[in-house]
Amino acid sequence: MSAVEDRLAEMGLSVPDVATPAGAYVPALREGNLVFTSGQLPMVSGDLPQTGKVGDGHGLVPAGDAKALAQVCALNAIAAVKSVIGDLDQVTRVVKVVGFVASDPSFTGQPGVINGASELLGKAFGDAGVHARSAVGVAALPLDAPVEVEIVVAVAD
Repeated sequence: MSAVEDRLAEMGLSVPDVATPAGAYVPALREGNLVFTSGQLPMVSGDLPQTGKVGDGHGLVPAGDAKALAQVCALNAIAAVKSVIGDLDQVTRVVKVVGFVASDPSFTGQPGVINGASELLGKAFGDAGVHARSAVGVAALPLDAPVEVEIVVAVAD
């Protein structure tokens, strides 16, 4: 097990199996010393634990729940990276995180939601987990997911 996986285990987490793509793409690919993941939904054992738009009010996914789902997305992104490089200790930097939040029109807390992914990556990769990031509100995501995250990581040659 890698040091990254050890740190995740200390948090009570483990790297899941790679989520099955929902279309004609691969979960991740390597180009040179960069690994790009496809957008990762918060799938747990093949299912979405929650669906819908994020916001405040009846029938909406609360921001705190969405933040936890963003963490699941980051775990799935880590799994996608591992499927390409094998050993997560080869990651030298989390370069970029892009998070999408299916948002109620009045919701503006996208950065706080995507902090779920950013904080997990920081804890898992330490100083190498500090990254650039975008957090974007969107009208809808695949399968009615509340959040989707993609990452780019640099790896040792």
